[in-house]
Amino acid sequence: MDITIVGCGIVGLASAWFLRADGHQVTVVDACERVGQGASHANGGQLSYRYVAPLAEPGVLAKIPGWMLRSDAPIRFKPAFDSRQWAWIAQFLRACNGRDQAASIASLLPLSLYSRRLMDDLRKTPDFDFAWRRNGKLVLHRDPASFAAARRLLASSPGADGEQFALDVRSCLDVEPALERMAPHLAGGIHTPSEEVGDCLALCEALEKGLRQGPGAVTFRMAERVERIELAAGRYHALQTDRGRIRGDACVVANGVDAASLLHSVGVGVPIYPLKGYSISAPLVAPRKAPEISITDFQRKVVYARIGDQLRVAGMADIVGHDRSIKPARIDMLKRETAENFGTAADLPQAREWCGLRPTTPTGRPIIGASKVPGVWLNLGQGALGFTLAAGSARVLADRMGGGTPAIPDAAFAPSA
Repeated sequence: MDITIVGCGIVGLASAWFLRADGHQVTVVDACERVGQGASHANGGQLSYRYVAPLAEPGVLAKIPGWMLRSDAPIRFKPAFDSRQWAWIAQFLRACNGRDQAASIASLLPLSLYSRRLMDDLRKTPDFDFAWRRNGKLVLHRDPASFAAARRLLASSPGADGEQFALDVRSCLDVEPALERMAPHLAGGIHTPSEEVGDCLALCEALEKGLRQGPGAVTFRMAERVERIELAAGRYHALQTDRGRIRGDACVVANGVDAASLLHSVGVGVPIYPLKGYSISAPLVAPRKAPEISITDFQRKVVYARIGDQLRVAGMADIVGHDRSIKPARIDMLKRETAENFGTAADLPQAREWCGLRPTTPTGRPIIGASKVPGVWLNLGQGALGFTLAAGSARVLADRMGGGTPAIPDAAFAPSA
């Protein structure tokens, strides 16, 4: 087939990689001048294959009133005259229960572990250097009740035995000595030794380079904005862009938070809304003071990952629509947290600042497969797990587009679900 992919973040590029491998002719189109300029650009860097719990969890509901009153809350909400915002929030609140959380984890875990197997192959591709390491991950809990809930969830999680471990504070320090400053404030942590880290933007750039080369090279149409999807006789016909028309047999919509508006024009609705996150990337100046293991501060919704010679600090979720502006107060909060927890490990005045919009579904489950419009396919909604789930999501999509059956159950991700 002649397939056009809308979006050149990690999900769109991974889709192009596997579709090309299956023998399809692929074109990638994106409004940005370079690949990986959206949510892939400076995300948290964690490849979190075992820890896939969604943001919608039972404990969130009790915290919302307090968060609404705090300027430094990990999750912030700015009401808008936007029906999509309110619909998403209503669905999110309904998903904040143990049953839906367990269902999301049960569907996401096979996809994430499948993605890890595919990433193992992908990272062995020549010239694919993206600062990958298998360094492990530690999810830290400051609240004893939260830690107790995490231990219960761990005990009920399929396949966690021997892969994840509940650690008391002393054991957390044994695993990661750089946590000495945080230790007095901790109740414990969940350790996953097999988790990984990498530079998502560097992988995007490596994928682009590989896709442009060799037989069946992918065509890239950058700095070209898709304005609408054109149909003929009720099925996909072409993409109309600000620079012309791209015809083909099918299209894959993988352009994150901008997908909802594009799909609305052909009557396809997707429950995706932007969750704005922030990050800083600071040069390491005292590496021994910085964590080797990737750290997630569960209560503060902040993650720390050592990527090459940089400390990446990312977090927060602002429900503020499509506002892509950097709010200094949020960056300052990340810098304060970093200094409080790791002292002078990184040169914070020299940190690169970034914010991005994560394309998130209320349940945390992505949308992968055929839409109700023949020829229009979706690979969307990976949210904060975009880097983690990209390879698996792309392979599932390629199998479905080729008429095959994916290697993992994917019914929970079907657009009809």
